Amino acid sequence: MPNSAFAAKIVRDFVGALLRTGAHAGLADDARLCVSEVVSNVYCHTRSELVRVEVLVGREEVAVHVTNDHTGPLPEPLVRPEGEGGRGLLVVNGLAASWGSSTRKVKARRTKTVWFVLTEPEPGTEADCRVGAAEPGNETRPDAAPAQAPLPH
Repeated sequence: MPNSAFAAKIVRDFVGALLRTGAHAGLADDARLCVSEVVSNVYCHTRSELVRVEVLVGREEVAVHVTNDHTGPLPEPLVRPEGEGGRGLLVVNGLAASWGSSTRKVKARRTKTVWFVLTEPEPGTEADCRVGAAEPGNETRPDAAPAQAPLPH
C-alpha cells in the first residue's frame, strides 16, 4: 500500500479483523498495536513510497513482516524516558515473543523488514493476567458502583 498517514490504521484494522475471525482472536489487540507501531515508523522515518505487510497465521503463532524500500539503518528501540517518541519498538519488544529486522537486496533495490511473532500466552502465566483480563470473582456488573479504596485517617 502507499506509505501514507492512513497506512497504519488500514493495516491495524485489517490485521485485527483477520485475527478476530480465526483461531488467534486473543492476539488481535497485541497484533494491532504492534503492526500499528511498525507501520507508523515506516511513515515517520522513511521515504519509502510503499509499505508491504505480510501476515503469516500458523497453528501456534502469528508472524507479521513489514517491509519498506528505505536504505537507512535498521531500527533499534530507544530508551528515552523524557522523550516524546521512540517507544514503539519497546512496545513491540514487550508484547512479541520475538522480533527483529533485516535488510535484503531485491533486484536493484534494497529493502528493510521489521518482523514480530506473537504467541498465545500459556494459561495462568503473567502474560495471561493483563489489565482487563477476566478472572473469576472479578466480574463487574453494569449497575455496580466502582470500588473505592478507603480514605486514610
